[in-house]
Amino acid sequence: MPSTVILTDRDRDLLRQLRRHRASHRHAPPGEERSLGQVIADAVARAVGSWRFILIQSALLVAWIIGNAFNGSNAWDPFPFILLNLLLSFQAAYTAPVIMMSQNRLSEIDRRHAEDDYKVNVKAELEIELLHQKIDLLREQEILALTKAVNALADKIDGKGV
Repeated sequence: MPSTVILTDRDRDLLRQLRRHRASHRHAPPGEERSLGQVIADAVARAVGSWRFILIQSALLVAWIIGNAFNGSNAWDPFPFILLNLLLSFQAAYTAPVIMMSQNRLSEIDRRHAEDDYKVNVKAELEIELLHQKIDLLREQEILALTKAVNALADKIDGKGV
């Protein structure tokens, strides 16, 4: 006799709950309104994290250094380039926290996606268990019907042979 999987009431409740939220699993997470700070943080992270930004900043740094190196005593930022270091420090001091804000928001979105994926996986597991249960029930009914048919045939054979 095949073993059947019995779903508990808790499993059935969870399955019903997950079925109600089926549409939300098929679409992107609910459109939450981003604050102005979040929009700015995302824009800064997208801009600073691009090759375009790196190439433009590199060109500006080279131009700054060459411009100051060739101007000699008339340079606005002579050789140790203290002003350039100050500007780059300011840039790093302001962009790093903004980029971290954007990354924190994205990691929160990823966490929600992972939770949704987990719920979908639990639902799939419960659905598979339910299908196994149905198949086992059908198999038992089929075996019962076949047993009855064999018994009926045996009775016919015994009745004719006597």
